[in-house]
Amino acid sequence: MSRSPIDPAAALAALPLWTVADEARPAIARALKFPDFSTAFAFMTRVALKAETMDHHPEWSNVYNRVEVLLTTHDAGGVTDLDIELARFIDAAATSLGGE
Repeated sequence: MSRSPIDPAAALAALPLWTVADEARPAIARALKFPDFSTAFAFMTRVALKAETMDHHPEWSNVYNRVEVLLTTHDAGGVTDLDIELARFIDAAATSLGGE
């Protein structure tokens, strides 16, 4: 998997539910909403387990049924294929748990 930075806007071509993060650094972001806190927590658990196997961890926050996710590859200084792979996993996990 390449750790070469890519333009965040180019990454969004494959990720229609994501946006370019409003950050001083290159990143992509997605805000999710789940039916309740337990479902949001289950989603975060799934993503955490995947992120650990990838050794690539999201920046995120959770308030009740909402989860905000920001992805960037810190050691590459921007968005890479790792972020795209994790974003696709996040999309699938969210869909399977009724996230929007």
